[in-house]
Amino acid sequence: MNIPLTILLVIAMAAVAYVLVRGVIAMAQGKDVTGEVQQGYMQKRVMYQAIAILIVVLILWLARSQG
Repeated sequence: MNIPLTILLVIAMAAVAYVLVRGVIAMAQGKDVTGEVQQGYMQKRVMYQAIAILIVVLILWLARSQG
């Protein structure tokens, strides 16, 4: 049961890293004067981080109930 959750966790962590890098690149380019693009990247990053944290909590909960 932990293998699929571990795979989902890796995918969520990769999504966080991808959005973080995209946000840094967008900020470095400096084309977005209003900051709307950076705000969108920030919101997506926070959402993906929340998903990753929930998966970690689920993995720990399952490990505790099996142990």
